[in-house]
Amino acid sequence: MANETQKSQIDNINLFKVQRYCEKSMISRKLFGFTERYGAVFSSREQPKLAGFQQFLQSLQPRTTEALAAPADESQASTLRPASPLMHIQGFLAALTTANQDGRVILSRQGSLSQSTLKFLLLNPAVHFAQVVKECRAVVIAGGTMQPVSDFRQQLLACAGVEAERVVEFSCGHVIPPDNILPLVICSGISNQPLEFTFQKRELPQMMDEVGRILCNLCGVVPGGVVCFFPSYEYLRQVHAHWEKGGLLGRLAARKKIFQEPKSAHQVEQVLLAYSRCIQACGQERGQVTGALLLSVVGGKMSEGINFSDNLGRCVVMVGMPFPNIRSAELQEKMAYLDQTLPRAPGQAPPGKALVENLCMKAVNQSIGRAIRHQKDFASVVLLDQRYARPPVLAKLPAWIRARVEVKATFGPAIAAVQKFHREKSASS
Repeated sequence: MANETQKSQIDNINLFKVQRYCEKSMISRKLFGFTERYGAVFSSREQPKLAGFQQFLQSLQPRTTEALAAPADESQASTLRPASPLMHIQGFLAALTTANQDGRVILSRQGSLSQSTLKFLLLNPAVHFAQVVKECRAVVIAGGTMQPVSDFRQQLLACAGVEAERVVEFSCGHVIPPDNILPLVICSGISNQPLEFTFQKRELPQMMDEVGRILCNLCGVVPGGVVCFFPSYEYLRQVHAHWEKGGLLGRLAARKKIFQEPKSAHQVEQVLLAYSRCIQACGQERGQVTGALLLSVVGGKMSEGINFSDNLGRCVVMVGMPFPNIRSAELQEKMAYLDQTLPRAPGQAPPGKALVENLCMKAVNQSIGRAIRHQKDFASVVLLDQRYARPPVLAKLPAWIRARVEVKATFGPAIAAVQKFHREKSASS
């Protein structure tokens, strides 16, 4: 890296001057306007082979989803209008000129140079947010799924100079009646196997078998659709292969038709459409397949922005606790920064560890919120891990779910509660 820097002589560039020039000249906006107006003219001509800095600029075109990289048809591809690459460079220059202690530059080298990434990580957003607080009379931070909110209060508001007594926290709950949701924490499986899907235990054959048997029982008593979230695509692949090898996949398919979340973004709509049609078409007579089972991933394409209302999501199952990758450079830098700068409250976890737990629970709350979508909707939520029964973890669930949580030490009472809940709700709907 040092040799490459010396060859390019980038260490001799005054980034502050470059940034000021970009801001005053507004060159990125001008270039974007120029390409918006004349881009079609130039694209119709034969494009020469790009090299050097031109090729680097073209590689900065944004790819927000995999669908952009692989459009469904030519007409879709022709309508895509990328932003000016200079906007990305200008934003990166602004990041590089911040204080050293507030940010990190992370270089990830993967195979060829074109696959490598250069990322700026802002460790202290309060530096910029303090200016907003200073100039405003009131600031409203609103969102659909914000629990746990301790990160906002501590890292954003407190570090920006906002006193604790000035912060007013308001949650309006949920529009559904309290008895329209049944959240359960199941601590052990059908064979009394303790359910604790840690990284060391979750790949054990008996743990994967327990998940399959629990889903078989749930699919037998829950009408309509069941959405099951796994911590990662890799773990879902391992469990699916294990079930197929041991015959559990066939037992599940006899209860509900099985769908699996695709990795490719442009296939999501197809899978959701097939899943919805299956639930609508399947009969309810005894002995027939009733509804469908959708195997999804926390943080994937099904975990946010998708409505599993009514029969599309009568039960949401969460397998384990989806902690982020603790080995990632970004997370390690953020944890180390918080441990060094934030005080540790008595009896509380270190700030870095609290961050990991909060990221996990935010992902859980985002996923389990897919089912209840309107006032007359109802669903059961099943959390498969005994760690959910710990008071600090329960406290990070949304209030409208936390107030109704039932902890079941064994599976028998849990499946009985689910069966009773859905029988009563189906009869009254």
